[in-house]
Amino acid sequence: MKRGLFVMKKSNMEDKYYQLIEKYNVGAPRYTSYPTVPCWDVEKFSVNQWIAALKKTYDSKAVESGMALYVHLPFCESLCTYCGCNTRITKNHSVESPYIRAILKEWQLYKEKLEFESYPISEIHFGGGTPTFFSAENLKVLVEGLLEGTEKVGNAVFSFEAHPANTTKEHLETLYDLGFRRLSLGIQDFDQEVQRIINRFQTPEDVSRVMQQAREIGYTSINFDLIYGLPKQHMESLMETVDISLSLKPDRISFYSYAHVPWVKPGQRMFTEADLPSAELKLQLYNAAKEKIFAAGFYDVGMDHFALPTDSLYQSKIKKTLHRNFMGYTDRYTPLMIGLGVSSISDAWGAFAQNEKKVEKYYAILDKGELPIIKGHVLTNLDEVIRAYILELMCRGEVRLNNDESLNAYFCSQLTELLEDGLVEINGNLIKATEVGMSFIRNICMAFDLRSKEKMGDRPMYSKAI
Repeated sequence: MKRGLFVMKKSNMEDKYYQLIEKYNVGAPRYTSYPTVPCWDVEKFSVNQWIAALKKTYDSKAVESGMALYVHLPFCESLCTYCGCNTRITKNHSVESPYIRAILKEWQLYKEKLEFESYPISEIHFGGGTPTFFSAENLKVLVEGLLEGTEKVGNAVFSFEAHPANTTKEHLETLYDLGFRRLSLGIQDFDQEVQRIINRFQTPEDVSRVMQQAREIGYTSINFDLIYGLPKQHMESLMETVDISLSLKPDRISFYSYAHVPWVKPGQRMFTEADLPSAELKLQLYNAAKEKIFAAGFYDVGMDHFALPTDSLYQSKIKKTLHRNFMGYTDRYTPLMIGLGVSSISDAWGAFAQNEKKVEKYYAILDKGELPIIKGHVLTNLDEVIRAYILELMCRGEVRLNNDESLNAYFCSQLTELLEDGLVEINGNLIKATEVGMSFIRNICMAFDLRSKEKMGDRPMYSKAI
């Protein structure tokens, strides 16, 4: 398997590459789902349909493979201005216990409505916000409550996101004792000027301390989140961040493109577009960092994700079991993913559902004995076909179309420019991204995205593809 999908060369090829960047640097989804959330048919959705979809998928698939639980813990002590997540900023830690009680109440409501014979759990992930905002003691209450009445599927994986500056040894030990083996540390950038403007502070010493403690305790997979394209970011500082990160020896690196969506997240207006690297510099930052990551023994797993060959994410890529959902890339396909907590999104393959985003309204709905779902989407047959195509492209870089000749002809017509630009190859029903095309995989997926084509107008919907 090749480590690099594309290596720039100083030649006419490089000039052509930057022409492609200029052409394809348009708003594009990250495709953690299809249809994407802005394109859901919310008017046609009901909670009863959602429960029916859960039951159908459980009966056909999940009873054997297990389900995933995603828990959104939104609280942070300060606002990171680059962040696009749903957060609640507070230094008042008395919010912890009421929120945990609400999550466990939501989970109990699901159990009452679903009435499954068993609740096999294949995966649990805590995201945020800052999960380590919560005390170790309160996280223990949460985990034990979630696991009550459930059963772990053989190789179940529990993971959590953590802020290096506030993650304690007690956090690590408590969650390890409860079955957690994966840890994701949000680093973003070590440069002090970048940290100042994005209001996100942690030092290499913070990360080293957490790494050492986690390794001694027994965590088997540690991920670093890094971001390129942040305000005030430049080549020298980012390369130093990458060098420091590699010296700490994580098992995975998620190297995300900064998503600038100030019309959604007003905190991003603390800086302007003038503070951001140009699209050309942004790609230079990405490629330079990527070559360092490859040189350190990591392999390209999927868009923005890299892993050592010993890590299960890389192994799933080789075995062609890599999956992508609202949590990003995962090493397993879980047909049911139930999201708990404010703004969480759930997935039953044939339907999606999203929770209320405001904490107080979330509590109020639960107090009425109702699931706190505010919108969703039931997939049509065509949605399911396209979803499978986009998932294959995102996870494997290629897709074999079915035998619907008229639909295939339409998709191929949408791929014409990408074909002419050398980003895809078409061989009968097989569509494959080229090595260069893998850098534009979001654009390739857009050729299949009928929903976004219908919905897009003059207003921005997505962050730039580059």
